[in-house]
Amino acid sequence: MKKDLKVALVHDFLVDFGGAERVFEVLCEMFPEAPIYTLLYDEKKMRGRFAGKTIHTSFLQKFPAFLRRRKKWLLPLMPVAPEVFDLRDFDLVLSSSGAWSKGIVTRLNTTHISYIHSPMRFVWDANGEYLEQQGKGAIIGICARWLMNYIRVWDKVAADRPDFLVANSEYTRKRIKKYYGRESTVIYPPVDIESGIRSQKSETDPGYFLVVSRLSPYKKVDAVVEAFNRLGLPLVVIGEGQQEDYLRSIAKENVKILGYRPDKEIAGYYAGARAFVFAGVDDFGMAPVEAMSYGAPVVALRRGGIKEVVVEGETGEFFDDATPESVADGVRRLIGNEGTYDKQVIIGRAKEFSKEIFMAKMQEYINKITNLQ
Repeated sequence: MKKDLKVALVHDFLVDFGGAERVFEVLCEMFPEAPIYTLLYDEKKMRGRFAGKTIHTSFLQKFPAFLRRRKKWLLPLMPVAPEVFDLRDFDLVLSSSGAWSKGIVTRLNTTHISYIHSPMRFVWDANGEYLEQQGKGAIIGICARWLMNYIRVWDKVAADRPDFLVANSEYTRKRIKKYYGRESTVIYPPVDIESGIRSQKSETDPGYFLVVSRLSPYKKVDAVVEAFNRLGLPLVVIGEGQQEDYLRSIAKENVKILGYRPDKEIAGYYAGARAFVFAGVDDFGMAPVEAMSYGAPVVALRRGGIKEVVVEGETGEFFDDATPESVADGVRRLIGNEGTYDKQVIIGRAKEFSKEIFMAKMQEYINKITNLQ
């Protein structure tokens, strides 16, 4: 990479901490002096992460807190927000985008590389499901469809703005090609593998199954809880989100919904887990890889980027539908095959997605691009 490049980093939102934010955290580690641009920032929710960084927010940050916590009410303004960032002083801009940040506007001589976590699900392949959730009233339906069409058009235009696109999996690369008509390079996300390999076995009961996830409807954690309600096997669910109270209301005594837990505590649960359960369609799935770094097998839905991670019969098993019945069948199959899994093979597979590999590949990619400019 050329010396003395002025670099800026852009991310959709810093209001919840999930897989995309873990990737962005590593980009910040690679470019510690780079300022951060984000549509919304919640210092409390970030729990000290990105402390000391120069963080620029959009005009959305000026809205009352009750509106900022309900981002869907701000949807009509979202496309405008990244376009007003002043990035004219930078030579290289790296955007980390699951929705909006790829839509920044840069000057002619600025190189913009966008790391795509996912094309917008709610306006493309999950559009029908999203519209169903908005209500059945005629006026609501018409307004929602108009808004989705407006955002879909903007999203296609915005995806043309970056000079280069990086996808977080082959699954995402194919979706980028389908919805945006652009080619991209695959660089898998960074997983903190080494801490998992060094950790000691947890003192907690080693017989439980584990979910670590945002508790959002598309993650299908409710299907996992219902499955374990029927199986009667111990399940631990870690994470926070809009479904947290609902999951507590449906969980039976064998299912523990723990909410937010710090990383060190989650490490203990990974180390003690019998297996990790993953029922959502995700473009990659970092939490399953973290679990594998402790030698835990994974039982997952046979869709999305997780198919590039789990080797069936060696590092875990798949089920075919995100329903309680299918999840339960997958868990039974995993239990039946438990004696065939080799923890070292599972850990070895996890190592292929380490933070060090991600940083090396991203740096190599950036060097190649900037040296050509």
